[in-house]
Amino acid sequence: MTALEDLPPVLESLKQAGLWANKSLGQHFLFDMNLTRKITRTASVESGDLVVEIGPGPGGLTRALLESGAEVIAIDKDTRFAPILDLIAEASDPRLSVHYEDALRTDLSAFAQPGRPVKVVSNLPYNIGTALLIGWLTAKPLFWSSLTLMFQKEVAERVVAQPGTPAYGRLAVLCAAVADAHMMFGVPAAAFTPPPKVDSAVVHLTPKAAKDRFEDLDALEQITRTAFGQRRKMLRASLKSLAKSSGLDIMDWMTEAQVAPTDRPETLSPQNFFALAQIWRKTQS
Repeated sequence: MTALEDLPPVLESLKQAGLWANKSLGQHFLFDMNLTRKITRTASVESGDLVVEIGPGPGGLTRALLESGAEVIAIDKDTRFAPILDLIAEASDPRLSVHYEDALRTDLSAFAQPGRPVKVVSNLPYNIGTALLIGWLTAKPLFWSSLTLMFQKEVAERVVAQPGTPAYGRLAVLCAAVADAHMMFGVPAAAFTPPPKVDSAVVHLTPKAAKDRFEDLDALEQITRTAFGQRRKMLRASLKSLAKSSGLDIMDWMTEAQVAPTDRPETLSPQNFFALAQIWRKTQS
């Protein structure tokens, strides 16, 4: 049986199979094993860990994850890479299983085991990355112990953004409700094949302790969607219609939440939004 270290380089495997990236699927491959190993180290993947990878393609990151001794579950709707991934699975003795299905329709919680949560480590397809992240953040119960994800740099900045910055918005508030998120390192477009038009970055998220999470994410989504939908307006204007439809006095709502009616949404902390959502929710019961 061929060992992982005896497999041909990823690019050579791809050429031998006569395959290339499908741009309609947002595919941009990493062939540099030094980089994929760096991602694996960033995710703190260790022997015996259970890792889910979305969009393995020809298996550059997959190989690095397997080198760490982890068990890897890969999910990809593109079946063209099955011959390449089959060879990697055979060489991993076998610690790789591949599910050919749409990641947006896949319930990753089904792969978690008692006492063995999932680490999600992925170079995400650009066109579905944000939707996947939102699905994992809103999963109940949380099935993951960490998310280490490659996004377009602009999206990565939105994940970790702080109040008062241009990238701060609904996604940053949602992330703050559930997890601690950190930008780990940037990856230039030239590192990918084919190179995308923009640079990328790796972010690492770990769940907050259960007592520190804001659980009512549906209410939080309602408030942030309304507020950031008119992000240049003061809160007394952007939330006025929602207050009226909910039977809330806008000024009383702002006072109870300890925010100024003249504040704009990009200046509020996540905790401010949690307070607004909590008060609004009381009107819905």
